[in-house]
Amino acid sequence: MYQRLLEHLTTAVLLLDGELRVRWMNPAAEALLAVSFSRVQGISLDTLLGGDESIDDVLAKARDAFHPYTQREARITPLNSDPLTVDYTVTPLSADELLLEVEPRDRLMQISREEALTTRQETIKVLARGLAHEVKNPLGGIRGAAQLLERDLDDPALREFTHIIVEEVDRLRDLVDSMLGPNRIIKHEPVNIHKVLERVRALLLAEHPQVTVNRDYDPSLPDLSGDESQMIQAVLNVARNAVQAMSEADTPSPTLTLRTRARRQFTLGAERYRLVSEVGVIDNGPGIPDALRETLFYPMVSGRAEGSGLGLSIAQSILHQHQGLIECDSRPGHTEFRLLIPLVINLPEMRHD
Repeated sequence: MYQRLLEHLTTAVLLLDGELRVRWMNPAAEALLAVSFSRVQGISLDTLLGGDESIDDVLAKARDAFHPYTQREARITPLNSDPLTVDYTVTPLSADELLLEVEPRDRLMQISREEALTTRQETIKVLARGLAHEVKNPLGGIRGAAQLLERDLDDPALREFTHIIVEEVDRLRDLVDSMLGPNRIIKHEPVNIHKVLERVRALLLAEHPQVTVNRDYDPSLPDLSGDESQMIQAVLNVARNAVQAMSEADTPSPTLTLRTRARRQFTLGAERYRLVSEVGVIDNGPGIPDALRETLFYPMVSGRAEGSGLGLSIAQSILHQHQGLIECDSRPGHTEFRLLIPLVINLPEMRHD
Protein backbone atom coordinates (compact mmCIF):
# COMPACT_ATOMS: atom_id res chain seq x y z
CA MET A 1 0.00 0.00 0.00
CA TYR A 2 2.75 2.44 0.99
CA GLN A 3 4.62 1.68 -2.22
CA ARG A 4 1.51 2.50 -4.24
CA LEU A 5 1.25 5.86 -2.46
CA LEU A 6 4.92 6.63 -3.16
CA GLU A 7 4.50 5.72 -6.81
CA HIS A 8 1.91 8.49 -7.20
CA LEU A 9 3.97 11.21 -5.53
CA THR A 10 5.43 13.98 -7.69
CA THR A 11 8.45 14.08 -5.36
CA ALA A 12 11.34 11.83 -6.41
CA VAL A 13 11.80 9.08 -3.81
CA LEU A 14 14.57 6.46 -3.67
CA LEU A 15 14.97 3.60 -1.20
CA LEU A 16 18.61 2.71 -0.48
CA ASP A 17 20.14 -0.18 1.42
CA GLY A 18 22.83 0.14 4.07
CA GLU A 19 25.57 0.15 1.44
CA LEU A 20 23.85 3.07 -0.35
CA ARG A 21 22.73 0.93 -3.26
CA VAL A 22 19.45 1.60 -5.04
CA ARG A 23 16.77 -0.76 -3.79
CA TRP A 24 13.73 1.00 -5.27
CA MET A 25 12.65 4.30 -6.82
CA ASN A 26 9.30 5.78 -7.78
CA PRO A 27 8.35 7.05 -11.29
CA ALA A 28 9.04 10.67 -10.26
CA ALA A 29 12.64 9.69 -9.48
CA GLU A 30 12.93 7.90 -12.82
CA ALA A 31 11.73 11.04 -14.60
CA LEU A 32 14.03 13.37 -12.64
CA LEU A 33 17.15 11.25 -13.11
CA ALA A 34 16.20 10.23 -16.69
CA VAL A 35 16.79 6.54 -16.00
CA SER A 36 14.60 3.46 -15.46
CA PHE A 37 14.61 1.59 -12.14
CA SER A 38 15.29 -1.73 -13.87
CA ARG A 39 18.53 -0.31 -15.24
CA VAL A 40 19.92 1.02 -11.97
CA GLN A 41 18.56 -1.46 -9.42
CA GLY A 42 21.37 -2.54 -7.15
CA ILE A 43 23.95 0.03 -8.30
CA SER A 44 25.59 2.39 -5.83
CA LEU A 45 24.28 5.91 -5.43
CA ASP A 46 27.63 7.49 -6.36
CA THR A 47 27.53 5.61 -9.70
CA LEU A 48 23.96 6.78 -10.31
CA LEU A 49 24.94 10.38 -9.56
CA GLY A 50 28.16 10.38 -11.55
CA GLY A 51 30.58 9.90 -8.66
CA ASP A 52 29.21 12.67 -6.41
CA GLU A 53 30.94 11.88 -3.11
CA SER A 54 29.42 14.75 -1.10
CA ILE A 55 25.92 13.26 -1.08
CA ASP A 56 27.41 9.86 -0.20
CA ASP A 57 29.10 11.41 2.83
CA VAL A 58 25.84 13.03 3.95
CA LEU A 59 23.89 9.79 3.59
CA ALA A 60 26.56 7.79 5.41
CA LYS A 61 26.48 10.24 8.34
CA ALA A 62 22.68 10.12 8.46
CA ARG A 63 22.81 6.31 8.44
CA ASP A 64 25.47 6.05 11.14
CA ALA A 65 23.87 8.69 13.40
CA PHE A 66 20.37 7.39 12.58
CA HIS A 67 19.22 10.98 12.15
CA PRO A 68 17.47 12.65 9.17
CA TYR A 69 19.34 15.30 7.21
CA THR A 70 18.31 17.93 4.64
CA GLN A 71 20.55 19.66 2.09
CA ARG A 72 19.43 22.72 0.11
CA GLU A 73 20.45 23.59 -3.46
CA ALA A 74 22.90 20.72 -3.90
CA ARG A 75 24.36 20.00 -7.33
CA ILE A 76 24.07 16.45 -8.62
CA THR A 77 24.97 14.91 -11.98
CA PRO A 78 22.73 11.94 -12.78
CA LEU A 79 24.08 9.10 -14.88
CA ASN A 80 24.23 10.18 -18.55
CA SER A 81 22.24 13.35 -17.84
CA ASP A 82 22.78 17.06 -17.30
CA PRO A 83 23.66 18.48 -13.85
CA LEU A 84 20.73 19.37 -11.60
CA THR A 85 20.24 21.64 -8.61
CA VAL A 86 18.11 19.88 -6.00
CA ASP A 87 16.99 19.89 -2.39
CA TYR A 88 17.20 16.45 -0.81
CA THR A 89 16.27 14.87 2.50
CA VAL A 90 17.57 11.52 3.74
CA THR A 91 15.65 9.68 6.45
CA PRO A 92 17.04 6.46 8.01
CA LEU A 93 14.27 3.86 8.30
CA SER A 94 16.47 1.16 9.79
CA ALA A 95 20.12 0.20 9.95
CA ASP A 96 19.78 -1.20 6.44
CA GLU A 97 17.29 1.19 4.81
CA LEU A 98 17.37 4.89 3.97
CA LEU A 99 14.68 6.96 2.28
CA LEU A 100 15.99 9.69 -0.04
CA GLU A 101 13.58 12.43 -1.20
CA VAL A 102 14.78 14.73 -3.99
CA GLU A 103 13.10 17.98 -5.10
CA PRO A 104 14.41 19.71 -8.26
CA ARG A 105 15.23 23.38 -7.83
CA ASP A 106 16.31 24.32 -11.36
CA ARG A 107 12.77 25.15 -12.55
CA LEU A 108 12.01 27.27 -9.46
CA MET A 109 15.35 29.07 -9.79
CA GLN A 110 14.68 29.66 -13.50
CA ILE A 111 11.23 31.11 -12.74
CA SER A 112 12.76 33.37 -10.09
CA ARG A 113 15.46 34.60 -12.51
CA GLU A 114 12.92 35.24 -15.26
CA GLU A 115 10.56 37.12 -12.93
CA ALA A 116 13.46 39.26 -11.69
CA LEU A 117 14.53 39.95 -15.28
CA THR A 118 10.99 40.91 -16.28
CA THR A 119 10.67 43.21 -13.27
CA ARG A 120 13.98 44.91 -14.09
CA GLN A 121 12.93 45.38 -17.71
CA GLU A 122 9.62 46.95 -16.69
CA THR A 123 11.43 49.28 -14.28
CA ILE A 124 13.88 50.27 -16.99
CA LYS A 125 11.03 50.91 -19.40
CA VAL A 126 9.29 53.26 -16.95
CA LEU A 127 12.53 55.12 -16.25
CA ALA A 128 13.34 55.37 -19.96
CA ARG A 129 9.93 56.78 -20.79
CA GLY A 130 10.28 59.37 -18.04
CA LEU A 131 13.74 60.28 -19.27
CA ALA A 132 12.50 60.51 -22.87
CA HIS A 133 9.76 62.94 -21.87
CA GLU A 134 12.17 65.15 -19.92
CA VAL A 135 14.78 65.16 -22.70
CA LYS A 136 12.58 65.52 -25.78
CA ASN A 137 10.76 68.63 -24.56
CA PRO A 138 13.89 70.83 -24.30
CA LEU A 139 15.25 69.29 -27.50
CA GLY A 140 12.16 70.50 -29.31
CA GLY A 141 12.73 73.99 -27.92
CA ILE A 142 16.39 74.00 -28.97
CA ARG A 143 15.49 72.84 -32.48
CA GLY A 144 12.81 75.49 -32.88
CA ALA A 145 15.11 78.26 -31.58
CA ALA A 146 17.86 77.20 -34.00
CA GLN A 147 15.46 77.34 -36.95
CA LEU A 148 14.21 80.83 -35.92
CA LEU A 149 17.79 82.03 -35.50
CA GLU A 150 18.69 80.71 -38.96
CA ARG A 151 16.08 82.99 -40.56
CA ASP A 152 17.78 86.10 -39.13
CA LEU A 153 21.29 85.13 -40.23
CA ASP A 154 22.60 86.44 -43.52
CA ASP A 155 26.01 84.81 -43.29
CA PRO A 156 25.95 81.28 -44.82
CA ALA A 157 28.80 80.26 -42.53
CA LEU A 158 26.70 81.10 -39.47
CA ARG A 159 23.69 79.28 -40.88
CA GLU A 160 25.89 76.21 -41.17
CA PHE A 161 26.18 76.24 -37.36
CA THR A 162 22.40 76.28 -36.99
CA HIS A 163 22.20 73.34 -39.38
CA ILE A 164 24.58 71.43 -37.10
CA ILE A 165 22.41 72.25 -34.08
CA VAL A 166 19.27 70.96 -35.82
CA GLU A 167 21.02 67.77 -37.03
CA GLU A 168 22.44 66.99 -33.60
CA VAL A 169 19.08 67.60 -31.93
CA ASP A 170 17.47 65.18 -34.41
CA ARG A 171 20.20 62.63 -33.67
CA LEU A 172 19.58 62.90 -29.93
CA ARG A 173 15.84 62.56 -30.48
CA ASP A 174 16.37 59.38 -32.51
CA LEU A 175 18.66 58.05 -29.78
CA VAL A 176 16.00 58.64 -27.13
CA ASP A 177 13.41 56.93 -29.32
CA SER A 178 15.75 53.95 -29.69
CA MET A 179 16.06 53.69 -25.91
CA LEU A 180 12.31 53.15 -25.71
CA GLY A 181 12.46 50.25 -28.12
CA PRO A 182 9.64 49.41 -30.54
CA ASN A 183 6.81 51.89 -30.06
CA ARG A 184 4.20 50.33 -32.33
CA ILE A 185 1.80 47.51 -31.54
CA ILE A 186 3.06 44.23 -32.94
CA LYS A 187 1.15 42.37 -35.60
CA HIS A 188 0.06 38.85 -34.74
CA GLU A 189 0.56 36.95 -37.97
CA PRO A 190 2.01 33.49 -38.69
CA VAL A 191 5.81 33.80 -38.72
CA ASN A 192 8.17 31.10 -39.98
CA ILE A 193 11.13 31.40 -37.63
CA HIS A 194 13.45 29.76 -40.15
CA LYS A 195 12.57 32.39 -42.75
CA VAL A 196 13.52 34.99 -40.11
CA LEU A 197 16.84 33.26 -39.47
CA GLU A 198 17.63 32.91 -43.16
CA ARG A 199 17.09 36.67 -43.57
CA VAL A 200 19.40 37.36 -40.63
CA ARG A 201 22.00 34.95 -41.99
CA ALA A 202 21.99 36.66 -45.41
CA LEU A 203 22.49 40.08 -43.81
CA LEU A 204 25.32 38.85 -41.59
CA LEU A 205 27.18 37.19 -44.47
CA ALA A 206 26.87 40.37 -46.53
CA GLU A 207 28.21 42.53 -43.68
CA HIS A 208 30.82 40.09 -42.32
CA PRO A 209 31.95 37.64 -45.03
CA GLN A 210 34.82 36.47 -42.80
CA VAL A 211 32.38 34.90 -40.31
CA THR A 212 31.07 31.36 -40.80
CA VAL A 213 27.33 31.20 -40.10
CA ASN A 214 26.09 27.65 -39.52
CA ARG A 215 22.50 26.41 -39.43
CA ASP A 216 21.13 23.85 -36.97
CA TYR A 217 17.37 23.90 -37.50
CA ASP A 218 14.50 21.76 -36.26
CA PRO A 219 12.31 21.58 -39.40
CA SER A 220 9.29 20.38 -37.40
CA LEU A 221 8.79 23.74 -35.67
CA PRO A 222 5.40 25.27 -36.51
CA ASP A 223 4.90 28.96 -37.20
CA LEU A 224 4.76 31.34 -34.26
CA SER A 225 2.33 34.24 -33.90
CA GLY A 226 4.01 37.61 -34.10
CA ASP A 227 5.59 40.36 -36.16
CA GLU A 228 8.13 39.12 -38.70
CA SER A 229 9.98 42.42 -39.12
CA GLN A 230 10.38 42.85 -35.36
CA MET A 231 11.57 39.26 -34.96
CA ILE A 232 14.18 39.86 -37.67
CA GLN A 233 15.29 42.97 -35.77
CA ALA A 234 15.54 41.11 -32.45
CA VAL A 235 17.55 38.17 -33.82
CA LEU A 236 19.72 40.50 -35.91
CA ASN A 237 20.56 42.66 -32.88
CA VAL A 238 21.68 39.60 -30.91
CA ALA A 239 23.62 38.10 -33.83
CA ARG A 240 25.35 41.39 -34.72
CA ASN A 241 26.38 41.79 -31.10
CA ALA A 242 28.00 38.35 -31.22
CA VAL A 243 29.76 38.99 -34.53
CA GLN A 244 31.10 42.35 -33.37
CA ALA A 245 32.43 40.77 -30.15
CA MET A 246 34.27 38.11 -32.18
CA SER A 247 35.66 40.71 -34.58
CA GLU A 248 36.98 42.99 -31.82
CA ALA A 249 38.61 40.02 -30.06
CA ASP A 250 40.20 38.80 -33.32
CA THR A 251 38.64 35.38 -32.71
CA PRO A 252 40.34 32.72 -34.87
CA SER A 253 37.86 31.13 -37.31
CA PRO A 254 34.89 33.17 -36.03
CA THR A 255 31.78 31.00 -36.17
CA LEU A 256 28.15 31.79 -35.44
CA THR A 257 25.51 29.07 -35.19
CA LEU A 258 21.78 29.71 -35.59
CA ARG A 259 19.86 26.89 -33.91
CA THR A 260 16.17 26.14 -33.38
CA ARG A 261 14.58 23.69 -30.98
CA ALA A 262 11.11 23.03 -29.56
CA ARG A 263 10.63 23.09 -25.79
CA ARG A 264 7.49 21.38 -24.50
CA GLN A 265 5.62 22.26 -21.29
CA PHE A 266 8.01 25.15 -20.70
CA THR A 267 7.60 27.93 -18.14
CA LEU A 268 8.32 31.56 -19.05
CA GLY A 269 8.00 33.87 -16.08
CA ALA A 270 4.98 32.60 -14.14
CA GLU A 271 3.18 31.08 -17.14
CA ARG A 272 3.52 27.60 -18.53
CA TYR A 273 3.20 27.01 -22.27
CA ARG A 274 2.55 23.81 -24.16
CA LEU A 275 5.16 24.61 -26.78
CA VAL A 276 7.97 27.17 -26.93
CA SER A 277 10.33 27.93 -29.78
CA GLU A 278 13.97 28.24 -28.71
CA VAL A 279 16.23 30.17 -31.08
CA GLY A 280 19.88 29.81 -30.18
CA VAL A 281 22.53 32.30 -31.32
CA ILE A 282 25.87 30.71 -30.46
CA ASP A 283 29.36 32.12 -31.05
CA ASN A 284 32.91 31.02 -30.28
CA GLY A 285 34.07 34.47 -29.21
CA PRO A 286 35.73 35.68 -26.00
CA GLY A 287 32.65 35.44 -23.79
CA ILE A 288 30.88 38.14 -21.80
CA PRO A 289 32.79 39.78 -18.92
CA ASP A 290 31.38 38.93 -15.49
CA ALA A 291 30.90 42.63 -14.73
CA LEU A 292 28.43 42.99 -17.61
CA ARG A 293 26.29 39.88 -17.13
CA GLU A 294 23.81 41.33 -14.64
CA THR A 295 23.26 44.51 -16.68
CA LEU A 296 23.55 42.96 -20.13
CA PHE A 297 20.04 43.94 -21.26
CA TYR A 298 20.05 47.45 -19.77
CA PRO A 299 19.94 50.31 -22.28
CA MET A 300 23.18 52.28 -22.72
CA VAL A 301 25.26 49.39 -21.29
CA SER A 302 27.89 48.06 -23.69
CA GLY A 303 31.20 46.23 -23.52
CA ARG A 304 32.39 47.95 -26.71
CA ALA A 305 33.77 51.47 -26.91
CA GLU A 306 31.70 52.20 -30.03
CA GLY A 307 28.58 50.41 -28.83
CA SER A 308 25.34 52.25 -28.02
CA GLY A 309 24.20 49.57 -25.59
CA LEU A 310 20.74 49.52 -27.18
CA GLY A 311 20.80 46.39 -29.36
CA LEU A 312 20.21 43.77 -26.67
CA SER A 313 17.82 46.02 -24.75
CA ILE A 314 15.66 46.47 -27.86
CA ALA A 315 15.81 42.74 -28.63
CA GLN A 316 14.62 41.90 -25.11
CA SER A 317 11.82 44.45 -25.41
CA ILE A 318 10.66 42.85 -28.69
CA LEU A 319 10.69 39.39 -27.09
CA HIS A 320 8.60 40.68 -24.18
CA GLN A 321 6.04 41.97 -26.66
CA HIS A 322 5.86 38.40 -27.99
CA GLN A 323 5.44 37.05 -24.41
CA GLY A 324 8.97 35.66 -24.58
CA LEU A 325 12.40 36.51 -23.23
CA ILE A 326 16.13 36.13 -23.87
CA GLU A 327 18.49 34.07 -21.72
CA CYS A 328 22.28 34.01 -21.93
CA ASP A 329 25.03 31.60 -20.92
CA SER A 330 28.63 32.55 -21.57
CA ARG A 331 32.15 31.33 -21.03
CA PRO A 332 35.33 31.97 -23.01
CA GLY A 333 34.95 30.31 -26.40
CA HIS A 334 31.20 29.75 -26.12
CA THR A 335 28.42 32.30 -25.71
CA GLU A 336 24.81 31.30 -26.26
CA PHE A 337 21.80 33.58 -26.37
CA ARG A 338 18.47 31.75 -26.28
CA LEU A 339 15.41 33.58 -27.61
CA LEU A 340 12.36 31.83 -26.15
CA ILE A 341 9.04 32.55 -27.85
CA PRO A 342 5.72 30.83 -27.10
CA LEU A 343 4.25 29.04 -30.09
CA VAL A 344 0.85 28.81 -28.41
CA ILE A 345 -0.08 31.95 -26.49
CA ASN A 346 -2.83 33.08 -24.13
CA LEU A 347 -3.48 29.83 -22.31
CA PRO A 348 -5.23 30.83 -19.07
CA GLU A 349 -5.88 27.21 -18.15
CA MET A 350 -2.11 26.65 -17.98
CA ARG A 351 -1.37 29.64 -15.74
CA HIS A 352 0.09 29.05 -12.29
CA ASP A 353 -1.52 30.68 -9.31
